[in-house]
Amino acid sequence: MTQRSATGKIAIAAPPERVYALVSDPGALADMAEEYEGHRWVGGAKEPAVGAKFRGRNRRGFRRWSTLSTITDADEGKRFAFEVTTFAGLPVSRWQYDIEATDDGCVAVESTWDRRPAWLRGPTSLFTGVWKRDDANRANIAATLARLKAAAESAHSTNRDQNSI
Repeated sequence: MTQRSATGKIAIAAPPERVYALVSDPGALADMAEEYEGHRWVGGAKEPAVGAKFRGRNRRGFRRWSTLSTITDADEGKRFAFEVTTFAGLPVSRWQYDIEATDDGCVAVESTWDRRPAWLRGPTSLFTGVWKRDDANRANIAATLARLKAAAESAHSTNRDQNSI
């Protein structure tokens, strides 16, 4: 696998299974992500599993586009990843979430690999309005991880509070 084009890491005071449940749910992920805003399962898929596909809806300002994602890794509590292609099946990127348990929760690492062929980078940059994709993805990852932390810790503390009642 080629070198990651952008990555970020955050400590989260919630169990790895809770974090995994959030990143492996394309609907929940849309609530936390910067450009990704929703999905529709395709090909009979109904849940996140290796081989399942979903059509992603993306936006940046007034620009909108869709992609097709295929789940490649679904190791509960540890790793969730998917490969993204264009409507024509051309490679775009790989997104991966690695989760490692710690004494007080876990550490989540979000990474992406830019898989676009060199000739496709100009047209996709024009279409999305992002000319420095790696820089934009680093900022997007930081924002997504901050929202993931808030969502996981909020749900974890709510569950913990309900269990102590």
